[in-house]
Amino acid sequence: MPKRRLSEHQRRRILAIQERRRQRLESRTQAVLDALDTEQPEVAADVSGGARGAGAQGSSADVPQQASQQGRVVVRHGAHLGVEDEVGELHHCVARRHLGHPVCGDLVVWAPTEPGRGVVTALCPRDNVLSRPDYGGRDKPLAANLSLLAVVVAPQPPPSGFLLDQYLVAAELMGVRALVVAAKLDLLDPHDRRAFLDALAPYPALGYPVCPVSTKGEPGIGALLTHLPGETAILLGQSGVGKSSLVQQLLPDQDIQVGRLSAATGLGRHTTSTATCYRLSPDAAAGGRLIDSPGVRSFRLAGLSQAQLEDGFPELRTLRGQCRFRDCRHLDEPDCAVHTAVAAGGIHPQRLARFQQLREGLVR
Repeated sequence: MPKRRLSEHQRRRILAIQERRRQRLESRTQAVLDALDTEQPEVAADVSGGARGAGAQGSSADVPQQASQQGRVVVRHGAHLGVEDEVGELHHCVARRHLGHPVCGDLVVWAPTEPGRGVVTALCPRDNVLSRPDYGGRDKPLAANLSLLAVVVAPQPPPSGFLLDQYLVAAELMGVRALVVAAKLDLLDPHDRRAFLDALAPYPALGYPVCPVSTKGEPGIGALLTHLPGETAILLGQSGVGKSSLVQQLLPDQDIQVGRLSAATGLGRHTTSTATCYRLSPDAAAGGRLIDSPGVRSFRLAGLSQAQLEDGFPELRTLRGQCRFRDCRHLDEPDCAVHTAVAAGGIHPQRLARFQQLREGLVR
């Protein structure tokens, strides 16, 4: 059955309702804080309702249905969501109609309806969202509220600078930190390993650290773990670079987490086909999360303006407005500040070549 098309008035009304729900949650939270500050525990208990009942004991039997609270989407399958509350308990929630498109990593307002179940009533504003175009050219969100894109490259298949720079452009446009993970180094002898890492040498100067790793020998994944505490990270990279092996090393308890997710929400069986947010081991990466998403396998950018693409290249962004012509394409125009910087060694020639390659395919 085709979805009913909403009018502009209906869309505005739905957004206004969601905003009022978010504001009510913020008001309740502030009321709890004010009550605690003035030492009125009975008021705090009345305002927080079931939020406290869903605490360390994991019981939500006493939670009133109207006690809205904030949670994080850890997996989605259609209208069914696995939502993690503020103390780490999982709940099977259903999203209200016309809510929008919640994705893994979204913060939401939800209300318990019975123990372990609830309804999501509003989406909280996103810090960022990772999307890819669908078959119709429309952006399809994959994950939200990321803080780190870890781009994986490997000797086999040979690294594609075009794809690597495309991922880094995405990180810049999202305002997210990026890390280049050099994987499968156990396949190389010392000489080839050095050559492989030398090819990635321009990236640290641009703010993208290079992290050598291996899942079958030295240097191991210890260096990668140092980048993950407190982060919500996702691994990106072309097929075959070893993302699945890295996920297995980073999440040795993944099967246990999937089982816990399935037991709590009934959605665990869908984690192989949809984005899922996992907790990293507290011993290895305290407070860190890793989003594992099959959708990034076909990730690509689309439909950018030249200004947006330049924003994705920090070395070009700093030169904006310094070319003779305002609409300079950095090809063969006279007095091009970008070409001057390349000649002076300030911009790597391969980065400019990839900018031009991306420009050909992406710029509207």
